[in-house]
Amino acid sequence: MFGPPVFKFPRMDPLKQEEARVFGALIEKAFTTPDVYPLTTNALAAACNQVSNRNPVVDYDEATIEQALRSLDDRGLAGMTRSSGGRTVRYVHRAQTGLELDDEQTSLVAVLLLRGAQTPGELRTRTDRYVSFADVAAVEERLIDLMHRTVPLVERLERAPGQKENRYRCLLTTDSPEPVQESADDRIAELEARIAAIEEALGL
Repeated sequence: MFGPPVFKFPRMDPLKQEEARVFGALIEKAFTTPDVYPLTTNALAAACNQVSNRNPVVDYDEATIEQALRSLDDRGLAGMTRSSGGRTVRYVHRAQTGLELDDEQTSLVAVLLLRGAQTPGELRTRTDRYVSFADVAAVEERLIDLMHRTVPLVERLERAPGQKENRYRCLLTTDSPEPVQESADDRIAELEARIAAIEEALGL
């Protein structure tokens, strides 16, 4: 069912919401929980449906996940693997090979797919679990790289009311949910990430 990557971008249609969510979730877990990656269908469903770090929150069943995986495989963005000596089928993303991205670019694409349009400041905070950007300017530099490719993967949006920064959205999908008020869990997670970065910088 799943073969080697044969990526058809940019001729492919934009990713549907469920495809974007599956792709983003695979990337996220590859960075944040490498000990359980690649993911089983069940684990991937849990990753897609989790409440934190997601906009919108969804409730996909395994059939929806599998259909999205087949589509992503056709596009060269995901594939199937098996653990050594194991029978359980697991799935991987192919962002680096399919889209020719480095780790920093991949992290930005994933968070944009999982949470919709965001500012560089928000992206720096929310990618901290993936990679470490030196500052907001470093995030903006990588976003500009993604904007100026032969086939752009990101576009800059107008500033939202009350925001000082422009937002950016991923062009792999036409879906761009409106920003939502962050939950207490999201705010706590982001504060913990900031504290950890400060402690690391201070050598604590």
